[in-house]
Amino acid sequence: MKMTGTMRSLDETRGAVRVEDVYDTDIDDLWHACTSPERLGRWLAQVSGDLRVGGAVHLVFTSTWTGPATVEACEAPHHLLLTTQPGTPDEAQIEAWLTTEGERTRLVVEERGLPVGGLHFYGAGWQVHLEDLGRSLNTGGPAHEDGWSDQEPASAWKERWEELTPVYEDALSRR
Repeated sequence: MKMTGTMRSLDETRGAVRVEDVYDTDIDDLWHACTSPERLGRWLAQVSGDLRVGGAVHLVFTSTWTGPATVEACEAPHHLLLTTQPGTPDEAQIEAWLTTEGERTRLVVEERGLPVGGLHFYGAGWQVHLEDLGRSLNTGGPAHEDGWSDQEPASAWKERWEELTPVYEDALSRR
């Protein structure tokens, strides 16, 4: 079991997780997989709303996390920044960077503003999300045929998350 993410404290209460992977696709295809509601719905989240800079969107992740977000930056095909739960004590930022590596593309995702005590849950979750992206890219279809909702996570996502969470928890305790 390989851990691909890192976790760090930003202050005494908030932290960040960062995960990355390299995919066998070009940057435009990966950008589309990360920004198109139809493609996002194959591996990460159901997305609705105003998908432009300054726009408000609603997200339902495969993990069941549900909530509002604002699109802060969208610089195709390299950079995306969302603020989740804007204006609340739980406000966080999800930022993605895409870079070309030959015929492949690297995706780095960082989420900041997370509760320090729960970083291992988020690290494991983001790793599973990026693994799901890889499966979706490889098959050209959904990573979770059985779907998910704000009440019930995608079953394969949950199973893998439960497998990875102790690995991330151990890494966090050794920092």
